[in-house]
Amino acid sequence: MKTWQLVSSVLVILGILTACESAPPYKRVRLSENTQIINTGSHPSGKMPLRVAVAGIVSPKETLSSYRDLITYLGQRLERPVELVQRKTYAEVNDLIRTGMVDLAFVCTGGYLAGQREFGMELLLAPQVNGAPIYYSYLIVPSTSAAHQLSDLRGKTFAFTDPMSLTGRQYPLFLLDQLNETPEGFFRQVIFTYSHDNAIKAVAQTLVDGAAVDGLIFDAMAARDAELASRVRIIHQSPPLGIPPVVVHPDLNSTLKEQLRQLLLGLDQEKEGQALLRALQIERFVVVSDRQYDFARQVYFRERK
Repeated sequence: MKTWQLVSSVLVILGILTACESAPPYKRVRLSENTQIINTGSHPSGKMPLRVAVAGIVSPKETLSSYRDLITYLGQRLERPVELVQRKTYAEVNDLIRTGMVDLAFVCTGGYLAGQREFGMELLLAPQVNGAPIYYSYLIVPSTSAAHQLSDLRGKTFAFTDPMSLTGRQYPLFLLDQLNETPEGFFRQVIFTYSHDNAIKAVAQTLVDGAAVDGLIFDAMAARDAELASRVRIIHQSPPLGIPPVVVHPDLNSTLKEQLRQLLLGLDQEKEGQALLRALQIERFVVVSDRQYDFARQVYFRERK
């Protein structure tokens, strides 16, 4: 068996699944699954931990590495232990918020839109990157590909990230709608990678002919790894979309909600906070209006208006 065939088979076995066109239903999940207990020092006994969920925009190892220090900081400032809760899918993270099993969450834009409509998920803040709280969806192909636009990928293999992902699934579906096409009829095969970094790697390794990914993740990976960047090419960039926000359940204790808001808003005003923001490649957290997500909402709910 050729090396690329073996790698492809392993990826399929590990759960990069052939796509179905509807997002999986919400399911109940246990907080004990994939929960990282982070030591933030000694605190009064019996004090409830701050429970934080991070959607799997990047793979779990990268997520833990990126967010551990920020979550530790929040726990120290609140004088509470903290727990970082991870889940494979955006729907599972939304379920944690809906059921009150986490206090704070960093979610994808699609997860926010779905959660807001379903149970009133509340927008707390948004990160600012490159001067604005926006990001883009990129359609990418291997650098050796002859494709220059989406229509050139007809009959090819394509990677989505998560069923709820705005940049990694819903935006390319929006484009296919404009062509009066469906993924089943347009592509030869579609897979889910469940993270943007894995989708980028799948394209770079020519395991798929194309993918849709978060532009922020792509730009960060390309800046770190010139060799990876040389193997991938962008063929389409979306209009600006509302950036993945920080959210809470609408019934979260109002005092805790305001404490979290002020802590995150103040990060860029102190040295330690500035270092945490740099690690996340965020300039600062800002207050934004829900109207920032109007175009994203149009894309996401195009079939459900």
